[in-house]
Amino acid sequence: MITTCGSVLRSFARALTGPRAEPVLMFVEGAAGEGKSHLLQELADLPDAPEPARRWWRCGAGGGPSEEDGHRPEATLWLVDDVHRADEDELRRLRGVLEGLGPGSAAAVAYRPEEIPVPGLPLGCTPMTYPGRLTVLTNRLAPWDEERVRRAAEESLGGSGCTAEAVTRLHERTGGVPRVVVDLLAMVREQWPAFTGTAAEVDAAGVPPRLAELVLSRTHAVPPEHRPVVWAAAVLDGPAGRDELAAVSGLGAGTGTGALLRALEGAALAELGEGRYGFAVPLAASAVRATLPGPVRQDLHRRAANVLSRRQPVDWAAVAGHHRAAGEGHRWLRAVERAAEAAEASGRHEQAITLLERTLALPGLPPQARARLAPLLARNAVTGLRSDQTVEVLAQIVQDAALPPAVRGELRLDLGLMLCNQMGRSHEGWQVLEVAAGELRDVRSVLAARAMAALVTPYWPGVSVDVHRGWLIQAVAAADDSGDAAMRTAVLANHVGLAMSCADPEAWELVEKLPVQSTDPACLRQAARGLCNAADSAVWLGFYERGADLLAAGRDLSARSGAPYTEHSAMGTRLLQQWWTGRWLGLDKRCEDFVAATADMPFIASDAYVVRGLLAVAQGDWGEARSWLSQQGTFGTEKLPVPLGAAAAGAVIRLALARQEVTAAAEHARAAWKVVADKGVWPWAAELAPWAVEALARAGDGAGAHTMVRNFAQGLGRRDAPAARAALVWSRAVLTETEAEAEASASAEGRRSGLLEAAALYGEAAAAYGELPRPYSQALTTEGAARCAIAADTEGAPDVEGASSGPVPGAEAASGPAPTPEGTSGRASEPKRASGPVPGSGGSSAPAPDSGRSSGPAPAPEEDAILPVLAELEACAQRFTDLGAVWDAARARALLRTRQPVRKGRPPGRPSHADQLSPREEEVAQLAVSGLTNREIAATLHLSPRTVEQHIAGAMRKTGALSRRDLAHRLDATP
Repeated sequence: MITTCGSVLRSFARALTGPRAEPVLMFVEGAAGEGKSHLLQELADLPDAPEPARRWWRCGAGGGPSEEDGHRPEATLWLVDDVHRADEDELRRLRGVLEGLGPGSAAAVAYRPEEIPVPGLPLGCTPMTYPGRLTVLTNRLAPWDEERVRRAAEESLGGSGCTAEAVTRLHERTGGVPRVVVDLLAMVREQWPAFTGTAAEVDAAGVPPRLAELVLSRTHAVPPEHRPVVWAAAVLDGPAGRDELAAVSGLGAGTGTGALLRALEGAALAELGEGRYGFAVPLAASAVRATLPGPVRQDLHRRAANVLSRRQPVDWAAVAGHHRAAGEGHRWLRAVERAAEAAEASGRHEQAITLLERTLALPGLPPQARARLAPLLARNAVTGLRSDQTVEVLAQIVQDAALPPAVRGELRLDLGLMLCNQMGRSHEGWQVLEVAAGELRDVRSVLAARAMAALVTPYWPGVSVDVHRGWLIQAVAAADDSGDAAMRTAVLANHVGLAMSCADPEAWELVEKLPVQSTDPACLRQAARGLCNAADSAVWLGFYERGADLLAAGRDLSARSGAPYTEHSAMGTRLLQQWWTGRWLGLDKRCEDFVAATADMPFIASDAYVVRGLLAVAQGDWGEARSWLSQQGTFGTEKLPVPLGAAAAGAVIRLALARQEVTAAAEHARAAWKVVADKGVWPWAAELAPWAVEALARAGDGAGAHTMVRNFAQGLGRRDAPAARAALVWSRAVLTETEAEAEASASAEGRRSGLLEAAALYGEAAAAYGELPRPYSQALTTEGAARCAIAADTEGAPDVEGASSGPVPGAEAASGPAPTPEGTSGRASEPKRASGPVPGSGGSSAPAPDSGRSSGPAPAPEEDAILPVLAELEACAQRFTDLGAVWDAARARALLRTRQPVRKGRPPGRPSHADQLSPREEEVAQLAVSGLTNREIAATLHLSPRTVEQHIAGAMRKTGALSRRDLAHRLDATP
């Protein structure tokens, strides 16, 4: 029977249960370092087994039991290690012990199968006479899989150094052999500078001494005339066939076969698969190569390059490495070029980029080779995903005056594309592209058209849309003159993006012209980019279903045509679409995963950063929100594409308003608005306009707010941009509400009329967002409509005892009067209405509250008319809750409590919450643990900071929490 490690312990435990148990013999088979000795120790330490005598026997070390000891009558557990080292006398004595195993006894016999003198017979050629009741098992140890290597790396290096890249390389180089894994981890841990988790650092750690000693001793044991076959395996550094080893070793077919047999007999080499041979531990090859004299090693590498050139398909990267190691510079560079071309053709752009970067970074490269390889690098980096080193290499190369003008222009073009699209250095990239367009106009018209097409892309700040349209005219003409189908598709793809972003009527017709059925891979890649451009622009416009269809088609075509950069940009569009359409479940994790996956290229994940920040705002985690919206410091927000920068700015302005930082909010609004206005793509103002208008209106700049709304309306004109049109109505609602609140000299009826107009506008915006659908924006504008309707109802209520138009119990507006001294009600000094907006709610005012009494006002004569509004507000609060918008839900419920009628049948007075949190305490506590300050909670719930402080103190006392952090744990533990 062959057992697994799990069944070993169970089998031995049964054998040691008592003096009458049947005996067990376990053969433990494993290569060097696979854990045989460790397993024997586990068997010796079985916790639940009785205490028979434990007898250890290490073969080859002298000693061992005498023949008399082997026939002991009492139960004994024999633990025999290194049987492969036993001489004939030890094997004879061992056979005697095993043949004499009696009831209650067991034996574990461990050996290396590759080193036993007679393959398959660990106890030698003499047949064994096994007792009749003896159970004989074989346990074959196996290397660790990658998951087990990962756990070992975590234990040794901690979480920070245990990257997927490092674990994969550890597993590859060690073959998963436990002893080698542990030894190599120890070397990695002691590296300086400290290990950061890269594969290169694993390679640089070297060969563990124990492994080096083992493989070199086995190599030395091979006769000198046969050792070249081991050297050949070391140089090839991977599984190789018999004929390949013979050819690389230089021994010839006949001698090479004999040498391979001797190497296998001595365990210097192993059979790794059917007809494939090499080192059982790949890392061992490095130890052997390091011992080879230079001339011998170069000859081996030269023969290896020739042998690998005959494989199909040819691994040109490996061939290049052998040519270089053999000192054959010209052949090395030719092989590098072929390797990069092969990788590009199969869509393995990262592999091509890595190879070309390393090659071009080497000093002394011939100019002709540099001129051939640099365009290959640039082309792959633009199509694939670049590294910072690529940009540095290309920036240096384009300064080389010896380069032909056509080559320099092509490199400058690709450098400009990377600076704009992948690094966010749009100003610098734009200038490089303009130079490239002029440089290529007369020498490479096709590439000149490509540069002009890049200048059509409207996303980057600083250039007017009219300039992009001018470049479009030139690009179309140049592409038509070139007669190149792929270039015409590239120009069309950028034309689609420009037209769709501006909501031009021709945009959808242009999408239909993309050659998605082309048989030309270059055309397909450009068509995929065009589909993804259209999808992104459609999502910003508010066409979410059509955008989803375009996105699916674009991602599929990108995957099939080998365009990873386009695939990644499409992932960002998908995150934006999920944010707007309310698919928030798991969205934070998807954003964080995308950011982690593109950690070395953070600009590509800018959509994910912004969406994660928007989620944090809605969830009330304002500290996290600022971090994500600022791209966690990886690059400045001023580098963001214009629409994304506008969305991020809107969220930052909203946060500033919520914190009553009105001046800062207004300054940020003016700066962000200028970027959009300078660009002239007005649908992109949709995510900024309502918050920017509110910021200026609250800062007292009513004229500026009016100008914003007017420019927004004029810029949109009659364009079909649903999200922007809804945002325009929302902005008008905000402005109308703010002006109604600001008219202190107006009559109550005049203010009421203005508030009702604002409520109607909010309702119109909510209906528009509901059509898209955009549930979060719909809920925010629905809340605004209810807020204005409640305020208008309060204005119209008679000023009598219990129904005054003064403060509404249950909240305190953030921009209302300052909290009164403790112990005073402050009612004598409070105005009848709050003079400013509810911070960050997407509108302006709310009824001014008192110090927090729970009894509502007496019903006004028009109470029946307000009930549908309250019902809608209650549904709105539930929509916020369903989305996970904790902050918004708390604010909506606070507004609801100001006018919610007393429930029938409820006894007078407050319910007792002596031992549990009251609803208000729980609400305050939840916002507190999400990261909001007392002042921010007060602004959200319309309470005074003093009241918030009292609620938090009560929550901490009732839960036993010692701090806000501890309060979070206590709330999580509360059923």
